[in-house]
Amino acid sequence: MLVAAALAAVCFGAAGIAPADAFASLAARLGVGTTPLSAIEDAIVVKLRMPRVLAACAVGAGLAIVGVVMQALVRNPLADPYLLGVSSGASVGAVLVLIAGLGVLLPVAAFAGALLALLATLGLAGAAGGATPTRTVLAGVVVASAASALVSLVIFWGADGDAYREILAWLLGSLASISWQSALIALVGAALALPLLVSGRLLDALSLGDSAAGALGVDARRTRWVLLVACALVTGVLVSVSGAIGFIGLVVPHAVRLVVGSSHALLLPASGLAGAIVLLVADTVARAAFDPRELPVGIVTALIGAPVFAALMLTGRVRT
Repeated sequence: MLVAAALAAVCFGAAGIAPADAFASLAARLGVGTTPLSAIEDAIVVKLRMPRVLAACAVGAGLAIVGVVMQALVRNPLADPYLLGVSSGASVGAVLVLIAGLGVLLPVAAFAGALLALLATLGLAGAAGGATPTRTVLAGVVVASAASALVSLVIFWGADGDAYREILAWLLGSLASISWQSALIALVGAALALPLLVSGRLLDALSLGDSAAGALGVDARRTRWVLLVACALVTGVLVSVSGAIGFIGLVVPHAVRLVVGSSHALLLPASGLAGAIVLLVADTVARAAFDPRELPVGIVTALIGAPVFAALMLTGRVRT
């Protein structure tokens, strides 16, 4: 399914390109044969669509994996990658550089904002008596609210014209401006998520509660801190490229559980694949379905994710 979705994303759009021609164009870039496409069509495949496909796969897979881990760590079915205020912190950094006209620094600023938000959340939870699941969630809510208020203040005070449109597109989540450099950053974020795939046994133990995990030889407090920091770092890298794309890390894990069950050894890789497919399809729809306009992909994922999550709730499929 992922290969089919990627092939459709490369070929489908205002400039329709045959799959064989797209393959030939990519092979020509690797020194095999020549491209049958015109210079413009070749640029569309290689410089516009391919990096966007790779970024969508990386971001979707990373967010879904982090969503699984977060739901297990805090034992909350509403947990998602943005629970610790990471996306709101990233938004502060992104908005500041866009207001200043320094869009080239957006990934760096967004990641820095995400990292500061993580430190603030964990620091607040620790100061309140320790980073238990409940305190961590509450601290994340506080940090996210404060960062969102700061974003609103900065936009109200200094955004106008092109800066306002750039900010809005980023806040809604978009892959429209993805370049090969951005795609590589997204792939780094996905690579950072790979070690989480081997945390299945630890997550199974933590799902039973800290006491049961301790009886199984798992240091619950230390494991939770390490995994929380890892999740926040992965999310910060991904959000710095795509903006805050919602529902992937929330809905995909619940949907995949219906297929593979609750064992995290299967749930983590399956959710990664499903997240890549869902975001890739959503981005293709956002890019091509409303031509000549393009929707931010975050709108499409919300339009899909909200009714799907509601259906899961109504049928009792959301694990509580």
